[in-house]
Amino acid sequence: MRTGKVVYTVLAVVAAGIALTGGADKIAEAQAEDALARALATFAVARTLNGAISVAQGTEVALEPGGVGVVLTPGQILDPVNDLVEQFSSVMLVAASSIGLQRILLEATSWWVLSIILTGFLALWLLALWFKIPALTRHRGLLGRLAVLLLILRFAMPVAVMCTESFFDTFLDTNHQSAAIELDASSADISEMSATVDDVARGDEEGDGADSVTEQPDGVAGLGARLRESARELIASAGEWADSVNLGTIDDLQQRASEITSNIVNLIVIFVLQTIILPVAFLWLFVEALKQVAGRSMAYAAREKDAVE
Repeated sequence: MRTGKVVYTVLAVVAAGIALTGGADKIAEAQAEDALARALATFAVARTLNGAISVAQGTEVALEPGGVGVVLTPGQILDPVNDLVEQFSSVMLVAASSIGLQRILLEATSWWVLSIILTGFLALWLLALWFKIPALTRHRGLLGRLAVLLLILRFAMPVAVMCTESFFDTFLDTNHQSAAIELDASSADISEMSATVDDVARGDEEGDGADSVTEQPDGVAGLGARLRESARELIASAGEWADSVNLGTIDDLQQRASEITSNIVNLIVIFVLQTIILPVAFLWLFVEALKQVAGRSMAYAAREKDAVE
């Protein structure tokens, strides 16, 4: 029986010491700061990618060989990705807000007054456990339940943040870094493509003004000659445009869009896990574990009371 008292006393003293010194709070706050910085950096990548895709979608190249007008918009192939990027930006904003809320809750639960109150109830419960003080013995169950409630309020958020960050560092960090780097690179590539298309468009405009117009005979023969010349110039201009832009094939651009989609989905899964699912899961586990320990301690105290009586 005495061994049980010693175990519960050690647990109570350790909990009070951690609460008063704030060691767990400092670790959790530092980890929350890192998580918030990571979420904001990813949000910035998402907004940059969204802007790059929007610019690419609006980039046009107008070709008018032989008077035949053709407008090319290569960036429109990324249109299906644009909505996903905007939704991803919203998810990242929610994720950053969730981490900011966790920081506020960490500051609230680390308030020194709460630590003092918790220490006081733990001390009263230990006195009721070790000494036969009638006033305390009668309310030992109530003191234990209040102490458990205060333990949950005081430590639930630091434990959830530390466990979530440990899980992230172990299982999610590598995937997060890889996906974020690839998205950043995709944003740079799309911006470079848009700039190249603009340069080509300006070059075509300047070239169109300098091109000489070959006079063709009138009549049906002249019309056929003009159509053939227009077709040749259209094919040549389109080929020169494609070579100068250096985009590769349409399949290559579609593959880039597919990679962007895959990376965005991975990041959404990672941040939903980190900011919603894992904190809730670890909070539930912590509360359940504390309830189990409290139940055993109260049952032990009740048995000891019956034995004394």
